[in-house]
Amino acid sequence: MSKTTSLAPETLAAQALHYVDLQTGAVIPPIQPSTTFVRDENYELLAPAHSYGRDENPGYLIVEKLLAELEGARAALLFSSGMAAATSVVQSLKPGDHIVAPKVMYWGLRNWLISFCDNWGLGLDLFDASGPDALAQAVRKGETKLVWIETPCNPTWDVIDIAAAAGIAHESGARLAVDSTVPTPVLTQPIKHGADIVMHSATKYLNGHADVVAGALATAKEDDFWERVCKVRAEAGAILGSFEAWLLQRGMRTLFLRVRQASQSALTIAKHFEGHTKLEAVIYPGLPSHPGHAIARRQMQGGFGGMLSFRVKGGAKGALAVIKKCQVFTRATSLGGVESLIEHRYSIEGATSPIPKDLLRLSIGIESVEDLIADLEQALA
Repeated sequence: MSKTTSLAPETLAAQALHYVDLQTGAVIPPIQPSTTFVRDENYELLAPAHSYGRDENPGYLIVEKLLAELEGARAALLFSSGMAAATSVVQSLKPGDHIVAPKVMYWGLRNWLISFCDNWGLGLDLFDASGPDALAQAVRKGETKLVWIETPCNPTWDVIDIAAAAGIAHESGARLAVDSTVPTPVLTQPIKHGADIVMHSATKYLNGHADVVAGALATAKEDDFWERVCKVRAEAGAILGSFEAWLLQRGMRTLFLRVRQASQSALTIAKHFEGHTKLEAVIYPGLPSHPGHAIARRQMQGGFGGMLSFRVKGGAKGALAVIKKCQVFTRATSLGGVESLIEHRYSIEGATSPIPKDLLRLSIGIESVEDLIADLEQALA
């Protein structure tokens, strides 16, 4: 593998760090399924970096190094899912520590935090990300050890100022972790804005083909806390399979093309439907009417992501009537794939959800934007 420090991130991703197998000349990394690695007659490992597949899988190395390069991080780790990655950060805290997180965020993690923190002896406060001072008011100086944010917040797409959040967290003695699944390193590098840890549900845009469940973390520094995160992954076994790691590196080769196409199409759709007579609102950070547009322009470079939401007139009944008529959009949960998805979030999250019942979440893929617009037009008719 040659030096890559002077190459553009698009090149690093497309070439998987300019990988070449020196034994065979192959340009595609092999899959390494071995779970254990041999020692010589002196009981020394032939390859010191690899002892056992649970925490030292050689198939992880390219993806972890590539993600670290793209994020401007010191190191990165792969996990069996985005939830495994996120929960490993929380499990690296100590009983009595306090966490602050937004009320509107990935609902699976929010629900887990509420139950886990109570059982584990961790304090938790959820703040309203649409309020300019809510984060600062939720942090307890000296007690808060983790500020967790997601920006834009899924699925209402509130935009949180990463640099401001980092300042609040660090002044209080806390770390800032950012769920950057939606913008990806193509659009935002949270560490450059002061974040300590970046989380990705790699199931989504990093893989991009709806055929892998995976997660990842990247860190600004390899400190004692990061060592605890590594230990949690190794000892709890929240690891990715070798084939899934290989699929992930394959998907990341087209990351920049996919994210940029999805972002361009999402902006076109948002502009087209803003002010539509059947919609209460189009929620997309790329629209100047969005309350967080100025912050998004500052911390999202090259686009505003492939995710947007419609609030449909007529409440839940109106929203479900629209989704029923879609023919090109696929009715399914998830995001970040090459295919466009539409879902009624409240139906997914249930009665405890803070999401409006009239909200439809759209994940824009790489299809013809004209086809997507036509499908939404006929569904709204």
